[in-house]
Amino acid sequence: MNLEQGRYLCEHYRFAADQRLKVINFFVILTMFVEGGIFTAMEKNFHPLILALLGGSVVILVTVFWLMDIRSRQLLRLAVPALKNLEQDYPEEARIFSNDAIQRGGVARYTFAYRVLLVGQLIFGFGVAAYGLHHWYFLP
Repeated sequence: MNLEQGRYLCEHYRFAADQRLKVINFFVILTMFVEGGIFTAMEKNFHPLILALLGGSVVILVTVFWLMDIRSRQLLRLAVPALKNLEQDYPEEARIFSNDAIQRGGVARYTFAYRVLLVGQLIFGFGVAAYGLHHWYFLP
């Protein structure tokens, strides 16, 4: 593999990793705004249907961002085999991708942390939507 190919692979990996971080940051910011609206709606006793819609929007956000994260991980994985091949010329301790494949941490991974965040938000969104629909249906 020549130097130009190595740079290309590294740039691809860097770009995909950076995009993944930007996506999750954007998700956190958007859900903060929506959840702020949920808490305001509850505090001000808005119509329960508003809560159901806000909870549904959290569910939609989670779904969209989960799909975006899946795509980001796919793009990252595309470069890993070639980067492992590139590392074979490096000393053992400098083979980051090869060593990571061997010493993978189960819980201490970005993907696990993202999934915990997304699942928590999904449960919250469904809960708010269900609460709003339940109170709307049984409105006096």
